[in-house]
Amino acid sequence: MPTPADIYAGLTPPEREAAYESFIWRNLKRNYAGHYIHGMLGMTGFRLVNAPTFIPAYLHLLSGSDVAVGIGLALQQLGGAISAVVGAAQIEHRKHVIPVSMFLGTMMRVQILGMALVGYLLSGTPLLVAVIAFLFLLGLFSGPQGVAFQFLLAKMIPIRLRGRLQGWRNMTGGLIAAGLSYLAGKYLVGQNVWGNGYSTTFLAAFVLTSLGLTAFRFLVKEPEPPTLRARVDIRERVRDVPAMLRDNPAFFWFMVARTFAVANRVASPFYIIYASRTIALSGATIGELSFAYLIADTAANLVWGYLSDKSGFRSTFLVALVLWIAATGLLMGVHTLPMFMFAFFGLGAANSGYQMSAQNIVFEFGHRDDMAMRLALSNTAESTMAAAGPFIGGLIAAFIGYHAVFWVAIVCEAIALGLLLALVEEPRKKRLALEAERAEALGASSTTSLAEREAEEGGAAGR
Repeated sequence: MPTPADIYAGLTPPEREAAYESFIWRNLKRNYAGHYIHGMLGMTGFRLVNAPTFIPAYLHLLSGSDVAVGIGLALQQLGGAISAVVGAAQIEHRKHVIPVSMFLGTMMRVQILGMALVGYLLSGTPLLVAVIAFLFLLGLFSGPQGVAFQFLLAKMIPIRLRGRLQGWRNMTGGLIAAGLSYLAGKYLVGQNVWGNGYSTTFLAAFVLTSLGLTAFRFLVKEPEPPTLRARVDIRERVRDVPAMLRDNPAFFWFMVARTFAVANRVASPFYIIYASRTIALSGATIGELSFAYLIADTAANLVWGYLSDKSGFRSTFLVALVLWIAATGLLMGVHTLPMFMFAFFGLGAANSGYQMSAQNIVFEFGHRDDMAMRLALSNTAESTMAAAGPFIGGLIAAFIGYHAVFWVAIVCEAIALGLLLALVEEPRKKRLALEAERAEALGASSTTSLAEREAEEGGAAGR
């Protein structure tokens, strides 16, 4: 297979970049469709698994312990924390990332299938241990997989279209997930289908995620970048990290703010358990609260997507934090199912805005060749806090109470909000200025290319 040096032989650096951009725009329709379908189907199942309803309720059903719920979800996040940087080091020197992405995505789906099957085959403590083990493995593979798929998104989709793409795919995926969560809660869990309604729900999630991954593989066409980092030992690459952070203070403070923001994970596993202390919790109730949480993803994602494309992902991050604080405060003061659904709706909308902004803004803080490591560092900071959060939250809930857990989350989110306002400027401004300089350097031929891109952009946005 030819190397970047072979493909771009005889071209100057600006011409190589222009050829790379041309490939992206020629294949935009199929890559847009691939990411859309993968997000619509492939991520729908993961929304069910990662929503703060089914898994916490299942762990609590199996154990009867807030601490066990915290341990299970903490281990899932710990898996992601310890694997993201290693995954980035295995990705950033590769011309093609899709083979690695497919392996990691497949292994994530195997863990969901495992959680489904053990529910049919085991019971009691062995079942609890097996589910927690599969959650840890799910996190272990999700760490590098998150880096790989976001890396592919950045390679294939122009930055001005990413917000809209993710808004539309999350909206349609959210519709499917919300409807499925309602049906799963009311019928699969409520009627204990096939002897374990939770396992049957996870089995449905496995089928959906597998369909999305398959479509992604056959649709997308990955560009080969004109420059690549040399492959180095993981320890040597990690030694580069302090210099990367020192030279990029805005990215450093963003990481700190993101770490505080994700302290919401301290509280999220206990939303559904707190609700069960106030209202009668049944399969139907779990389905209704899950529906409220996930339909918010549907309703809000288009707003987040267009806001991000227009004003930058930092703006989305700020608004999502404000909404998160407000929804968590509301949750502590409600006592009826409709009001709990309203609070869960706010939490779901805030989480979707956070997820879209926190992942995508990372692309804009520096050079393309360091993008995988920036993603890994940012995800590791989040996963580390997210791993400690549920365990700490479980201890606080068990010995102090749920309100104390929620107040910790609110304070941490307020700190994140202050850090973003004070120390992190919108990186889109600097990036657009650099792109303008590069376009000017490329000359008249690039001006024509830019006009063609703008026309194509309008068509893709309409889709």
